Amino acid sequence: MNNEPYFCPNCRSNRVKFSLITTHSQAFMKNAHDGSITEMADDEFTASMDPDIQCRVCSFIGNELRFIKQAEREPRTM
Repeated sequence: MNNEPYFCPNCRSNRVKFSLITTHSQAFMKNAHDGSITEMADDEFTASMDPDIQCRVCSFIGNELRFIKQAEREPRTM
């Protein structure tokens, strides 16, 4: 995750409320006859090169770079 400002490209009102969408993987084995789980591995974080960001105002989900580029196109003025 970059240390740069975000701006939602969808609602174009949110600059502060966001969620980071990550992926987890968990391996398991099932019994072929009754479908019961026989083994369960630990939950593993799957790192993504380009994380997804969700706007907590309009629920839009997109690539982090879209939020950064939108903030660059429309910088915050004092």
